[in-house]
Amino acid sequence: MTTHWNQWTRRLVLAGCTAALLPLAAQAQTPPKVKFQTTLGEFVVEVYPDKAPKTVENFLQYVKDKQYDGTIFHRVIDNFMVQGGGFTSAMNQKSTRAPIPLEANNGLKNDRGTIAMARTSNPNSATAQFFINVVDNTSLNAPSPDGYGYAVFGKVTSGMDVIQKIKTTPTGPGDVPKTPIVINSATLVK
Repeated sequence: MTTHWNQWTRRLVLAGCTAALLPLAAQAQTPPKVKFQTTLGEFVVEVYPDKAPKTVENFLQYVKDKQYDGTIFHRVIDNFMVQGGGFTSAMNQKSTRAPIPLEANNGLKNDRGTIAMARTSNPNSATAQFFINVVDNTSLNAPSPDGYGYAVFGKVTSGMDVIQKIKTTPTGPGDVPKTPIVINSATLVK
């Protein structure tokens, strides 16, 4: 009887421990989210450190450092993408940390609603600027026509209506919105 009782007790204890750890495991797998508050409303992106670890680490550090607060969407091309995170409303470029290596071959695609890092023709030149695809941009996927692609690292999970407003904003020379679209804040969602 004692052996039988001990087996049941062990099973119950193990089941209780497993049940207690399940919420922690689910929490550990929840992608980080960042809320952007802009002059046209707010949107939220979730990022995928399992797919683009260096890119996500870089992006989240800029969020924590308040780099994006007070920057604008400085390049808006309807039926392509909206780009921000690098310039103030006076069109002064903000200083950045060193560039990060390209992580475009991570399985994520430049589909509508995804967020990716902007870069120059140098594939390893991304710093703080990002863009949100407003259509499926297969030509930006690795390997792209330049041979490298653009690193997608997350997607918009709420507020695509705000992205829609941004993408249809009237622009002037250089695809700069005529009325600045300011990122008032970018904060990590707890």
